[in-house]
Amino acid sequence: MTRYIKRGGKIWIRVFPDKSISNHGNESVMGGGKGAVDYYVARVRPGTIIFEMDGVAENVAREAFRLAGHKLGVKNKFVTK
Repeated sequence: MTRYIKRGGKIWIRVFPDKSISNHGNESVMGGGKGAVDYYVARVRPGTIIFEMDGVAENVAREAFRLAGHKLGVKNKFVTK
């Protein structure tokens, strides 16, 4: 999105990865404790606004979100205020 709008506007990401996922080794014995944090994820419920954009024309923003939507693994919808 940033490349398509040529850094002309402002983009906000409204989700934050706050849930940690830990991983313990495959061949570890029981009682060894919990594994170290492997990565973080963000829980996103249906209907949550993920990205916001301001400072560009609507047709430019619509195309930028369309291109970015192909990289997401879920259905998405463009909403205007």
